[in-house]
Amino acid sequence: MFYTIKKPLVTEKNSQLAERGIYVFEVDKAATKTDIKSSIEKYFRVKVESVKTSICRDRGRRTRLGEGRVKYWKKAMVKLKDGEKITLFEGA
Repeated sequence: MFYTIKKPLVTEKNSQLAERGIYVFEVDKAATKTDIKSSIEKYFRVKVESVKTSICRDRGRRTRLGEGRVKYWKKAMVKLKDGEKITLFEGA
């Protein structure tokens, strides 16, 4: 079994989404939407309305040895039901 949720993505844009009840996480590349939904509901004890996922790629890195490799990762945008909050993003 793999760890579904790797870390929360906290940026200025994601903070604005969090005000509307949408939270963004970096997740395992092999995780499905149902895996992500059940993990979020289990760990944070909230009800999830929908999950959107996307495969993102990191920018190439230029080093003294040449071009770096591209790192692919997956992010999930989780929309919670009305009245639900994740306190991790609140700073409490």
